[in-house]
Amino acid sequence: MAMDPEQPGCGGEEASVSLEAEVPEVLYAGMREFIDAHPHWDQYSVITSALAGFLFQNGCQEPVVSQHYLDGLFQRP
Repeated sequence: MAMDPEQPGCGGEEASVSLEAEVPEVLYAGMREFIDAHPHWDQYSVITSALAGFLFQNGCQEPVVSQHYLDGLFQRP
């Protein structure tokens, strides 16, 4: 994945990457409760939305990140 040196942590191409992470149990439980209450969401769309929100709010200006962020705001997984 190409990286833009002007936007650290912001990729220039849309691609899928396998990610393995440890999250605090309370966050995992909250995610499970959210998914149970909103069946059109899954763990991948929740994590993608959260990551896009973090990148967008921290200055990433990639259109794909912005689109994922807006999709998350309007509940489009």
